[in-house]
Amino acid sequence: MVKIIKDYIPKSNKNRPGNYMKPLYITVHNTANTKEGADAASHANFVKRSSTAVSWHYTVDENVIYQHLPLNENGWHAGDGRGTGNMKSIGIEICENADGNFEKAVENAQWLIRQLMTDQGIPLSNVVPHKHWSGKECPRRLLNRWDSFKAGIAVANTNKKPSAKPTKATPTKTAVSNPAKKSFNLPSGIIKVTKPLTKGAGVKALQEALAAVYYYPDKGAKNNGIDGYYGPKTANAVKRFQSMHGLVADGIYGPKTKAALQKALK
Repeated sequence: MVKIIKDYIPKSNKNRPGNYMKPLYITVHNTANTKEGADAASHANFVKRSSTAVSWHYTVDENVIYQHLPLNENGWHAGDGRGTGNMKSIGIEICENADGNFEKAVENAQWLIRQLMTDQGIPLSNVVPHKHWSGKECPRRLLNRWDSFKAGIAVANTNKKPSAKPTKATPTKTAVSNPAKKSFNLPSGIIKVTKPLTKGAGVKALQEALAAVYYYPDKGAKNNGIDGYYGPKTANAVKRFQSMHGLVADGIYGPKTKAALQKALK
């Protein structure tokens, strides 16, 4: 059982804005603090300082989880101002202190995320990295294995319950629809990287659909990288999507990938 300690930021602090929030997403961070002793308790003390400008909901280490904000209040963690990341997502920081067990902290975070998904009705597609909102390379130690991290969430042990209920809000089991999703006119046939690159409205619709389920965001590029060209970046997004949905991860878009993507968009 992972112990959850409620240690809220004082209401008088500027990093506890007190805005009402109905969480639709879960945003994952790494603390980027490798100092010895920089565990969850240390970060709990940090966010309670009156001079601290940032805030998030949970800090997780290998032994314990600290909760800093109620789940019906927003924090300042996503780097998108009053955008959806800050105003509609639960922020989770995973410790990476040198004297801690990072992999165990990751497992604890996966367990917590699974609990929150169930309690708040948040789908796995709405569990996103910090990079999704602002382009920052965070969580820096998980971005290169994001798909396997999410796969671990999907199979996290749900038989154990937290020692402290993580929210006072009334839980719901109804999945929250993704506001970014819409109808997509996905192309038929097979598409792969060719020279010259395949391009057109169908490829653009595919990119937009992948972005809607968070496999194709590129915050540093024009229009988030949606350009209508089936290049290596699009093939890589297709490959990651395929690996998460039990398909052959070859980066080639075809009927099976189309069917899985249509299902994920529902």
